[in-house]
Amino acid sequence: MIKPRANFDWMLKELYSGVPGIEMIVVLSADGLRIARYGGDPDAADRVAAACAGLQSLAGAVAEEIPTVRGDMKLVVIEMDGGYFYLMAAGAGAFLAVLSDVRCEPGAMSLHMRDLVVRIGSHLTSPPRRKGQTV
Repeated sequence: MIKPRANFDWMLKELYSGVPGIEMIVVLSADGLRIARYGGDPDAADRVAAACAGLQSLAGAVAEEIPTVRGDMKLVVIEMDGGYFYLMAAGAGAFLAVLSDVRCEPGAMSLHMRDLVVRIGSHLTSPPRRKGQTV
């Protein structure tokens, strides 16, 4: 696992505190390793990060089947009974995931997430790794 970056805490806390209903925020690498989190427990954040790697890969595979789509996955929203899951591209090789209850409307949540990514996207990157080492 990559070492979590403590300096992300205040940025994630701002989103967490500013949007009602957020249960957990996870910043992850494209290969599903947790970079940072706010809310929830570390083990749950690791499971969410791992699941997100598969989800972003699935979204990319589906996008290839749409002739008018160019580029990478930007946002995935999953609605469940009682809550939402959001996954947004957040820089080169990094993603921002949010789990929330139903209090926040998905359009509003995606705007809040986009604002965070725009402000700090250059810091939310994860360089590629080979054999556990950054390349």
